[in-house]
Amino acid sequence: MPPSSDAHTPFARLAGMVGRSNEVALLACLIGVILFFGIASEYFFSFRNMSNVLGQASIMLIAGIGVAMVFMSGEVDISVGSLMAAVAIPLIEVMNATGSLALGIGAALLLGLVIGTVNGLLAAYAGINSLIVTLGTLFIVRGGVYLYTGKQAIPDEVYLESFFQIGNETLLGIIPYSALIAFALVGIFAYVMGWRRFGRQVYAVGSSAAVARLAGFNTQRVKFTCFLLSSLLATISGVLLASRVGSAVHVAGLNFEFQVVAAVVLGGVSLAGGIGTIAGMALGVLILAFVANGLGMLDFPTEWQLVITGAVIVAAVAIDEAKRRRAAAAA
Repeated sequence: MPPSSDAHTPFARLAGMVGRSNEVALLACLIGVILFFGIASEYFFSFRNMSNVLGQASIMLIAGIGVAMVFMSGEVDISVGSLMAAVAIPLIEVMNATGSLALGIGAALLLGLVIGTVNGLLAAYAGINSLIVTLGTLFIVRGGVYLYTGKQAIPDEVYLESFFQIGNETLLGIIPYSALIAFALVGIFAYVMGWRRFGRQVYAVGSSAAVARLAGFNTQRVKFTCFLLSSLLATISGVLLASRVGSAVHVAGLNFEFQVVAAVVLGGVSLAGGIGTIAGMALGVLILAFVANGLGMLDFPTEWQLVITGAVIVAAVAIDEAKRRRAAAAA
């Protein structure tokens, strides 16, 4: 957990130490990855490639914030990939019907809000295992997308310049607007999780829901809010993805949830809850993004990216389990 004047409990201090050391190691790893591929490929450091990596990573960065918060609260959300495909449908349909980007984004956010509410109510208030809930949501929403679209893309027919720009244009020809949005959201939620009361509640609930209840925290409301935020942030990612491809595509976000989980766990967010930072998550996303881009530039088959992603998940979970066992032994 990030440093805070109210972080006086043993689990908070432990989380803070793990979080800080983890971020230093992740930053060193990110620098090493960038240097390695920069040497291996002469085009890696080009402005065009760097801009492309940041644009692609921004989608995972935004969704990763919400998934990380759900994990920190002690729950799981693997529905974000299907949600991204679903919210693109009202976005494009409403834009095509009205010619308004604002109304389209509003419709997308409304659907994201509904899905997040369902996940939160079932997991936080009904007490159903969140892995089962969000796995069910993943299949139900993806199936609904297939049924509605007939497995055909729904194109953007109004060609709004503002819609195209948010996912494809850059500031001064260097930094994609989508990356600026992502970094702004990372900064906001890093501040919230590190220095605001809600962040302390999330860490407390994730570390020990029973202790958090004794401290007067409404654990159900905290978890429900995390699910809601996760869906809304995934909706923003879905809007950016739809802007990049110019349509609502039925396979959008396919297997995306597993890439996000890999990045979040690599970033030091514990599957057991209560440990991790938004900054660590962001570094995990950037590491995977640069690795995937570098392998592509070296003409490695796409299958190797899947192998590496799976290996990252297994290794990160093993490290997380080792940390928890050492913490339990020291307690």
